[in-house]
Amino acid sequence: MDKSRLKTLFLLHIMLMIYSMSGICSKLASGEAFLSFRFCFYYAIIILLLGFYAIGWQQIIKRLPLTTAFANKAVTVIWGIIWGAVFFHEKVTVGKVIGAILVIVGVIIYANADGKVEDE
Repeated sequence: MDKSRLKTLFLLHIMLMIYSMSGICSKLASGEAFLSFRFCFYYAIIILLLGFYAIGWQQIIKRLPLTTAFANKAVTVIWGIIWGAVFFHEKVTVGKVIGAILVIVGVIIYANADGKVEDE
């Protein structure tokens, strides 16, 4: 794998982490009174994060095949587990860990298969 592709994949995962942060703000906003200042503040952050993500996503898919980018999007599940544990003190269960491992294995299998197709 060449250095530029590795850099693009790294940036993709940074963008997916940013995308997953909108879920944190969504959950925080759900605990506030509708249209209160804090509710609007959280939703403004969501719009900002999603706008930044949308611009970054367009830059990523210029450099990676769309199928590769979408396959990697599954890691947002892992970020959801991490954010739930860190910010909301949710339990990380065995089922969640197994699910996260399956997601990682699936992304690795797909990335390796995609790389072999490009080599041919």
